[in-house]
Amino acid sequence: MELRQLRYFLAVADELHFGRAAQKLHMSQPPLSVQVGRLEREVGTPLFVRSTRRVTLTAAGMHLQERARRILDEVDAVRADMRDHVDGIAGQLTAGFVSSANYTVLPEVVRLFRSRRPKVNLTLVPLTSGEQFDRLRDGSLDIGIVRDEFPRTSQGPAALSTAVVFEERLVACLPVDHPLAARAEITVDEIIDVPMIAYPRALMPGYVDRVTEMLSSAGSMRVVEEVVHQETALGFVAAGVGTSILPESVRQLVPPSIAVVPLAGSPTTRLMAAWRSREDESPVCGAFIECLRDAAIAD
Repeated sequence: MELRQLRYFLAVADELHFGRAAQKLHMSQPPLSVQVGRLEREVGTPLFVRSTRRVTLTAAGMHLQERARRILDEVDAVRADMRDHVDGIAGQLTAGFVSSANYTVLPEVVRLFRSRRPKVNLTLVPLTSGEQFDRLRDGSLDIGIVRDEFPRTSQGPAALSTAVVFEERLVACLPVDHPLAARAEITVDEIIDVPMIAYPRALMPGYVDRVTEMLSSAGSMRVVEEVVHQETALGFVAAGVGTSILPESVRQLVPPSIAVVPLAGSPTTRLMAAWRSREDESPVCGAFIECLRDAAIAD
């Protein structure tokens, strides 16, 4: 039994007239009669009662009419659903994000994406940049929002593509009673002498390399604590342990016991969209990146 035969049958069943059904199908009547006859032989029973004056459905024909309509409606729905997937209108998207994205582009990008792609099931996973790179390569993540560029030497066999979506200044977070806390800005030569709360490079390769590069002209950091989350870093700063270099959006988190001071020269850090490069690049990823850029403009 072919879908074409079911469509032919339904046309005749709806019109109860072979001539009008043929016109509706844009074909001549003889081939239509042949196809309906083949379908009847296949199901093993007449579907129509034919006379010179009228065509009516048999009991079997009425039953098949109901079943065939459901089948063809489902086939049409599958076709429409597949077109939506191909066009990026529907589907699944798993996106990773660094915690600092929460205070810049993430809320707006989620709002934009869900309004523009309501049929896409968006799953958000909080991860460090290093964790996102690993999951992008193994395919368990579709797109990531990472902090700063990843090192090219660590890409491995699965290449990743990136695009800058947001840029902001780097600042020094200091205990409010620190001698440098009242300054309008701090030079790298001054901040290098303050004990540093830093981050593991394995989990934040791009960001750690960015901060290290920025401070390299002044010497080596004296790292006294290494943490994963900026909230933890701020806790150590508030306790007077030292300083931490963070994105300026951290101002939304700091308590009164912490001063946020810009760095001289206005060095910056960037949020990047990262995804796995492949020939069949997902249009859903493209739509998410577009929302990221629009959210960055709005921010």
